[in-house]
Amino acid sequence: MFSKSKAATAQVTAPVKAQNKMGSHTFSVIASDVEIIGNLSAKVDLHIDGKIEGDVQCGALVQGSDSIIKGKVTAENARLAGVVEGSIHARDLIIEAQARIQGDVVYETLTIEQGSKVDGKLQHASAGGAPNIHKATINAPKDALDLGGKEQAA
Repeated sequence: MFSKSKAATAQVTAPVKAQNKMGSHTFSVIASDVEIIGNLSAKVDLHIDGKIEGDVQCGALVQGSDSIIKGKVTAENARLAGVVEGSIHARDLIIEAQARIQGDVVYETLTIEQGSKVDGKLQHASAGGAPNIHKATINAPKDALDLGGKEQAA
């Protein structure tokens, strides 16, 4: 207590940012008191606690349990806990227990927690629900994309 030893120093470290493909990670929060009327498109990840009347497109989406989205949701990854009235297209989708979905859902991987409610069609992306377009197919010659429709005999 009264010794002449060095005083303990607190170490302070800067917060570590998660990184995305571009080397930095940013996200935007739509707070619970915010209402947006119109489409929302973001290159960053979104956390929505408010109300959106329009389509939402982003990389990753986290929806709070009191949030309402009235429009189409398109995201690489989505964790939904509120109300969505519209179609959903997501590569990785988690529908939490308190979520209420009214619309068709197209997904690659899907987790539905017990207690959630989905009123709509669930369709795996490989079943033709959403086009899986890569740069290679966009620039491919027309005959490279032919799925054999010409081979049917008349």
